[in-house]
Amino acid sequence: MDLGEQLLKILNKKYAPTSLIETRCQQYDLAFKTDREGLPMVAFVGHKDEKGRLFGERFARRLCQLVNGTIIKKNWENKGEVQMECNMGTG
Repeated sequence: MDLGEQLLKILNKKYAPTSLIETRCQQYDLAFKTDREGLPMVAFVGHKDEKGRLFGERFARRLCQLVNGTIIKKNWENKGEVQMECNMGTG
């Protein structure tokens, strides 16, 4: 599975620092953890079951930054299948 344009659009934004964000995009449930600057660094993409467990794939972000914080290179690596406990509401 590759991250599509819609998922990347969500993952390229800044969010609350050091938090777990849970949302839905197209047919996927999405959960991601942010770093201390609010950038998503680990993403879990898949489908949630009735018990709130997310079954899918885990992606890790690699960033190359200059000393001043300017990002010069970024990419998402697929780290394989995962099962994760989530607190996402049903809907």
